Amino acid sequence: MTDHQPQPTARRDRPTLVTGASGYIGGLLVPELLARGHRVRVLARSPERLRHHDWADDVEIVRGDATDPGDLRRALDGVGVAYYLLHSMDGGGDFVARDRALASRFAEAAAEAGIARVVYLSGLHPSGEELSEHLASRVEVGQILLDSPVPAAVLQAGIVLGAGSASFDMLRHLTERLPAMIAPRWLESRIQPIAADEVIHYLAGAADLPPDVNRTLDIAGPDVLTYREMIERYARIAGLGRRFVQVVPVLTPRLASHWVGLVTPVAAGVAKPLVGSLVHDAVADEQDVLDLIGPPPGGRAGYDDALRTALADVDPGRWRRTFAAVSGATAVCAAAGSLLTDPDSAWYRSVEKPPWQPPRWAFPVAWTSLYAGTAVAASATIADLREEGEDEDARAFQVALAVNLALNAAWTAVFFRLRSPRLATVVAAALAISAGDLARRAAPTGTVRAVVLGAYAGWCTFATALSLSIARRNR
Repeated sequence: MTDHQPQPTARRDRPTLVTGASGYIGGLLVPELLARGHRVRVLARSPERLRHHDWADDVEIVRGDATDPGDLRRALDGVGVAYYLLHSMDGGGDFVARDRALASRFAEAAAEAGIARVVYLSGLHPSGEELSEHLASRVEVGQILLDSPVPAAVLQAGIVLGAGSASFDMLRHLTERLPAMIAPRWLESRIQPIAADEVIHYLAGAADLPPDVNRTLDIAGPDVLTYREMIERYARIAGLGRRFVQVVPVLTPRLASHWVGLVTPVAAGVAKPLVGSLVHDAVADEQDVLDLIGPPPGGRAGYDDALRTALADVDPGRWRRTFAAVSGATAVCAAAGSLLTDPDSAWYRSVEKPPWQPPRWAFPVAWTSLYAGTAVAASATIADLREEGEDEDARAFQVALAVNLALNAAWTAVFFRLRSPRLATVVAAALAISAGDLARRAAPTGTVRAVVLGAYAGWCTFATALSLSIARRNR
């Protein structure tokens, strides 16, 4: 025991405020605080988003926006401890400036309210080097809170291992969905991940730190691994088979974020700052938290044990099954189109074509690329909808995809076998509309997927125009 060992204090007589309760960490922290005897208050812009939580009826919910000074004053009134779990990393503009303003406003309101402590979750980072925009912003927010009159505990974690954590979801889906990958150098960065329940243990314990503790505290599990090693061990524990990874120096965080946005459910706007932060090592410099708060019950979990706990809530084989079904259907469509196409027939050679028709070699290149992109984007959309419990939307997308593939094969048959450019124009127009509908349905699951399917719709629209031009020239 040390002089700083946390003890329950009179702060329990005052409400404990949790901001960001609709997020992954906030949603786990609230029930832990309740179990420890806290009276919990949450600030939420949309309280209805919290109603699915078992704890929703056990907390005081204040409707409001943390960017509004009046809402902050109401939420902080009478509070003992406040958890600051807010960030603006949503791909919606300058999150650095927004986070700076938000933290400054919160620190000022907390001081005016006379609360006893602020607790913030930041990120592990190396000292003495220029940080990524995301990590630098997290460090800046922590410093704003530490510089305020209210004692602050800034807990710094690396990758949080739990189903729902954005960093874990990115690791998980990259591993599940890419048996082979060409990856940037950050796969060799050293990382000290931590189990989600241990993060919650330290966060909840920070509420009882004595008033003279105003500092950062590194929190981490016992294992230090590279990102590549984390992928390989995830694949082994999840029973996915060996993963083949080739590191290249040319894949920038911006390019990698779009690739992550296509393959995983992590939006490109969120993936970009996450990927940018992975260029740094994320290893704890100290472990004072073990003395100040104490280790979690049962001790710290190693990476493998933390993964097994996280995997209890996920289905690592969902992607493999979905991709097999979608890529199989797409391959059948592509094969049918190839068999039905006959550009060497006397009829097709006699057809007058517009001067802007692409050269013959462009069609198989374009269609092959579009088929591959469609298979990946559609599989990711269906798998993510299933994972979110949106089974009806997933089924509707599957039906729309089946209709699209049928129209795709039908266009080739009508044009080359029935030799009817007019009817082929109608089928191509229906195909373009169908492809646009797929992009619309995919958009809520990821912008990059919508762009990929939108490119498919664009090509189908071009095919419609080409069919129409041929029909008019060959009346």
